[in-house]
Amino acid sequence: MVVTTFVVRFIIITTSFLIMSFEEAISSLRKGGFILLHDANKRENEVDMVVAAEFVTPEHISRMRQDAGGLICLSIDHSFAKTLGLNYMHDILSNAQNFDNQSKKMIMGTAPYGDKPSFSISINHTQTYTGITDRDRALTINEMAHLYKNTNGNKKEIFISSFKTPGHVPLLIASERLLSDRLGHTEMSIYMTNLAGLCPAAAICEMLDSETHTALSIEKAKKYAKENTIPYFDGNEIIKFSKEH
Repeated sequence: MVVTTFVVRFIIITTSFLIMSFEEAISSLRKGGFILLHDANKRENEVDMVVAAEFVTPEHISRMRQDAGGLICLSIDHSFAKTLGLNYMHDILSNAQNFDNQSKKMIMGTAPYGDKPSFSISINHTQTYTGITDRDRALTINEMAHLYKNTNGNKKEIFISSFKTPGHVPLLIASERLLSDRLGHTEMSIYMTNLAGLCPAAAICEMLDSETHTALSIEKAKKYAKENTIPYFDGNEIIKFSKEH
């Protein structure tokens, strides 16, 4: 999906702390910077740190680990996942012969916030050691972006030979029609990388609060965004933009 700069310039989002346009967010993503995404008050009601997968460094992983504190995952485009032969974890477990019917009662259908989880398998790149270090996770995420861009050879064969599961980078598969199907951080992050003309893969991590031991409040997330000059977006504005454009 390509959205021209001309269109993007018309969209301005105002928060009590910042005025950030889609153009500024796209610029941040293209430069390897973060953006913050809030889904919706009636959904998870969480803010995620998001960075384009192709630019992820160990420093990005370290910052998400320390400043956000949630689960660092890799969102990927639905068609890319299909090319690699990936499926949602709930489908994998539902069809697993060695997972008995009694155990299958554990499989999550619809989450409390109204959607099926977007989790697939978790992976490590074969060049990693434990897979959990900042360097290892950055490598795994980077190599997935490189695989997307690879125009030589069979991507599924390269994926199978280059990555192992289980690993330390959980994969999230975006819905096929993105925000038309599901309004999660997985879809929003892929939608934003599409707007930026980047590889449709993004590292995302929930922002948590070590004082309240809950998700970081919107107010605190906005304050963090202001102090660190990071674009902050409310999911409702992204949904509105996607419907209009």
